[in-house]
Amino acid sequence: MKLIPRSLYGRLLAAAAVATLAALAFAGLAIGAVLEHFVMQGLDQRLDAQIVLLETAVRPDGSIDRARIVSPMPYDQQGSGWGWRIDTPGGTIASADLPRIDQPPDPPHHRDRLRDDDDRPQPLDWRDAQGGARHARTLSIATSAGPVSITASAPRAIVERPIRAAMTPLFLSLALLGVALAVATLVQLRIGLRPLGRLRESLAAVRAGRAETVPADQPRELEPLARELNALLAENAAALTNARGHVANLAHGIKTPLATLALALGEQGRDPDGGMAAEVERIGRSIRHHLGRARADASGGAVRRRTLLAPAVEGVAGALSRIHVDRGITFTADIPPGLALAVDPQDLDELLGNLLDNAWRWAAHRIALTVSADPATGRARVAIEDDGPGIKAEDRAEALRPGRRLDERGAGHGFGLSIARELVELSGGSLMLDSPPGGGLAAVLTLPLAGASGWPASPERG
Repeated sequence: MKLIPRSLYGRLLAAAAVATLAALAFAGLAIGAVLEHFVMQGLDQRLDAQIVLLETAVRPDGSIDRARIVSPMPYDQQGSGWGWRIDTPGGTIASADLPRIDQPPDPPHHRDRLRDDDDRPQPLDWRDAQGGARHARTLSIATSAGPVSITASAPRAIVERPIRAAMTPLFLSLALLGVALAVATLVQLRIGLRPLGRLRESLAAVRAGRAETVPADQPRELEPLARELNALLAENAAALTNARGHVANLAHGIKTPLATLALALGEQGRDPDGGMAAEVERIGRSIRHHLGRARADASGGAVRRRTLLAPAVEGVAGALSRIHVDRGITFTADIPPGLALAVDPQDLDELLGNLLDNAWRWAAHRIALTVSADPATGRARVAIEDDGPGIKAEDRAEALRPGRRLDERGAGHGFGLSIARELVELSGGSLMLDSPPGGGLAAVLTLPLAGASGWPASPERG
């Protein structure tokens, strides 16, 4: 399972989610640390103030002037947890609470000289006999009798209680901020990725024939992509024009010999039943059709026609049923009313003619043509099924290759399949061979639907 989403939208959303969660976690920890620092700083200032008051009671000889000892609230309240202690070489004096507290760790190393103005109280943290955390400040004073230590302490809960009270609204605020950032990220991604959607629509319009190029007016990051796409489209158009020109030249080259052949067949006795003349005429019509398309495309006037499918199927199937009347094949067609394809009418006739003629020649009893349309994708699925011998799965790709004729080897469905494939791909579709449930062969076409607007109507079947 890949952790990185395949879509660009998903990748940007995942990156934004990770960055937002990391930023919110860092913000919560940082704000908590800053809040603890300020609360601790306030507590230290209160403890240092008590130490300063007690310091005035220490005489230079290390004795204590009890009259100068001051114990304000809450130090004078029994059970408050606040306390102070003065340790001298001659004894200890403490507030009411401090005697019940285990002796704190030894204070920092005392200096062997009198305290100067740079000395400051030092922090101490330990746990009392009941396991409660305590925080204290201690100051060592050098006297002639030895060092005197002054300690003022308070329960650690005084710091933790306001921090816990402040963290609940803090986390709630961060959660609301996270929701707001998530909504802002979604909006930003939708707005930021919208030009990609418009670019995709522009390419779809070019593919459908409604536009020739992608609009150059794109965001700065997409301008190089638009230029490259337009350059690619221009190169493809030039190559197509060149190919059409070659087709036109080939058609011109064939027209004259074909006209000569038609004249020769018109002579007395050359073509008694007229069959050869009919074939020459059919070839001539095909050449004129492709020559007209080549001229139109080379001049930039080629457009996709909007051709109704039902009349096309009816015309081709009617002609083939008369040609193969001796075979007694039953033909059925299920086509949604009014369904139109974005295919040239003559191309559609030739495409259906090749596939249906192929089915008529090899079907045992029946041929079924079914059509389903998917407006969401703009495609129609046309399936032509027969109950003939079919084509082996390993031979189907070979049957669709240009110039391959399986019937020349004594098996297969004829050489019209490769022609049909070329025609359907020129129309922007695809052709696939399959086996229907009852056996035989299914030629499945996928062709572009003609929209309700934007497509010129076919003069033949519009």
